[in-house]
Order: sequence, then structure tokens, then C-alpha cells
Amino acid sequence: FLVRDTRRIIQEAAKKHCFVCSKMGATITCWETGCDRSFHLPCASQGECVTQFFGLYRSFCWEHRPQQAVQTRPRQNSTCSICLDTVEDKTSYKTMVCPACQDARFHRHCIQRLALHAGICFHCPCCQNQELFVMEMLTMGIRMSKSPPSWQSDPAVGPSDQRHSRCDASTCLCPGGRKHTEEEGPWKLLLCSSCAAEGTHQHCSSLGNGTNSWECMGC
Repeated sequence: FLVRDTRRIIQEAAKKHCFVCSKMGATITCWETGCDRSFHLPCASQGECVTQFFGLYRSFCWEHRPQQAVQTRPRQNSTCSICLDTVEDKTSYKTMVCPACQDARFHRHCIQRLALHAGICFHCPCCQNQELFVMEMLTMGIRMSKSPPSWQSDPAVGPSDQRHSRCDASTCLCPGGRKHTEEEGPWKLLLCSSCAAEGTHQHCSSLGNGTNSWECMGC
């Protein structure tokens, strides 16, 4: 039954076009009832889509994605608390705010990189809040690593144990599951060429069989 359902999902996805790049094979569809927008995982960032990498792994298009409800405080200089470059003076897809202190602002790509490197120690870089901050970031589509911080590597753990080994696509189409991998073909597992903290099967992200390099949305 699993193989049959997987084939059906693949066949249905092959008929859907990505609203971002207009190409076929879009495997992700907006969770909002009545919305039929579909997109490829690599196109999500360009289309300002959000995928929640927890619970039901829900995905949303730009129109129906979750919005931060926090009210930003007036600041003389609107700069990212991580890279110190300029950010917008209001919340948006690219500019996010800490829900706890409501003062820390950061680029989406900056907080995503921090989340992957900080792992289980991920918290607001300014007020240090963790519980409220992490839940808000997960809801807004930021992915976290369940590993210890990259700067606290354990010498007792070998390189093979540290290697990420699962597909993080919002919809994994592999009959063998997220941790299944093959040396070649559609179920070859590719790790992000920048952070190596996220992975995807070639087919789950609509990548060609000859693809040997892939970069996750956060990078």
C-alpha cells in the first residue's frame, strides 16, 4: 500500500506546475483550504513560501503563510542583530522580530543559519529567550538542528556519526522513508553544500538524477 500511495503522489505531483518557476513537478501544495498553489522546495524562498518543519510539516504559499503578530518598537537604526546590516523597519518575509523582547530584528537567512549552527541551544541572540522564541521561529518556517552547537563539537563523536542522514523535504516521497538513501538515482540523499545540516532526496526536491550539489533554503 505504501508503494502504491507513493506512486500515486508522484504521478499527481508530476501534473502540478510551480507557481514560482512555472515548471511541472511541484511536490508541495499550500495547506490552506481552497488554495491550489503548488511549488518546488528550492523555489519556496523566491516565492516567499513557508514550510513548518515540525508536527504535520505544513506548507503555505506567500498569501497564506503565517505572519508575526508582534509590534516592532521604533528604532533609530534598523539593523540585523546578527550581521548588523540594514533590515526593514517592519516585519515581513525577509525581516523577523523576536516575540519575547520585540526588539531584536534579523534577516530570515541570518536567523536560519544561526538555528542550524546553534542546534539545541538556539535562542534569541539579544534577550536569550528560548521557549517563546523557538516556537515562533518554527511557526514562521525556520528549521532547527537537533544536534549540539557546531562550536561545541564532541571529540568522542566521529565524523560519520555527525553526518546528517535524513530527507528534510516537506513531503518525502521515498518508499523507504526519510532515512533511506541510495548511491545513485532519485533516492540519492544530497546534503546542503553550504551547511550540511539539511538533506533531501533528489526526487523529493524535483532535482535531476545528474544533480550532485544542492543548497537548502536557509543558505
